[in-house]
Amino acid sequence: MTPRVVVAGSANMDLVGLAERLPRPGETVLGDDFVMIPGGKGANQAIAAARAGGQTAFLGAIGSDAFGVTLNARLDASGVDMSRVRTSYGSSGVAVIMVDRAGENSILVSPGANRSFTGLTDDETATIAAADVLLCQQEIPLETVFAALRAGRAGGTRTILNAAPARDLPAGLLDEVDLLVVNETEAHEITGGAAGGDVMAALLALVPRVVLTLSGAGSRYADRDGADAHVPAFRVEVADTTAAGDAFTGALAVAWGEGRDILDAIRWANAAGAACVRKVGASSALPTRDEIESIYHAA
Repeated sequence: MTPRVVVAGSANMDLVGLAERLPRPGETVLGDDFVMIPGGKGANQAIAAARAGGQTAFLGAIGSDAFGVTLNARLDASGVDMSRVRTSYGSSGVAVIMVDRAGENSILVSPGANRSFTGLTDDETATIAAADVLLCQQEIPLETVFAALRAGRAGGTRTILNAAPARDLPAGLLDEVDLLVVNETEAHEITGGAAGGDVMAALLALVPRVVLTLSGAGSRYADRDGADAHVPAFRVEVADTTAAGDAFTGALAVAWGEGRDILDAIRWANAAGAACVRKVGASSALPTRDEIESIYHAA
């Protein structure tokens, strides 16, 4: 079964400058290199889901500028259905990133067209309702996230929220979530700082299922039926961890949509994260299904 996955989220062009050190306020520093990388959590997770084998559609907004053309081309070339993406007059979302040689960074994000993604159309609502899995993040207006999750729940679509970046959530939003994916920082933000094992208990008071990502330590899953399990990470040589979380979440949506047992779906998603970190880059490092399978079956 090829699952139908809808990703409602952001698309940004990442403008990355590399230098010996970060400039102080008012200072100009001569850089080492510069790259432009299509990104945004929504776009990255849509590409991850498509490469993992899902029939993936992206809902969002891109600008009428040259960045928008590049973003659309990257997603389309990755097998993502872009037929319902909105074009907003003006700038696409942009992240201006400065990175020093020690890996420290300074980031300014201008939402651009992402901010205009409000008020779901009837076609967008129907697309969500017809999907097997809806995947949302929090780089677009939260009222749109809420509306998309409601449309998914009303249509019988499984709903996944990757609650990143951490934000104050409107009352009732988490009631529409079937599976919450968070890292430790996001979990503490949502629960108001619950510690240790109390974090999972606090999250399960809000949603029926939780995946807590633990970076190199793998993932932890818990649900209201009493499951609580650690799913170890796969050991690989790490080149760049930038897009590992997006690779994991996109692959998890596909695996769960295929009807896999949730713990097996998480293990498969861990393999996707491991395949991703072996390469340098963001969207360019997101793995194919064959690359995921090679790690999943080798362990």
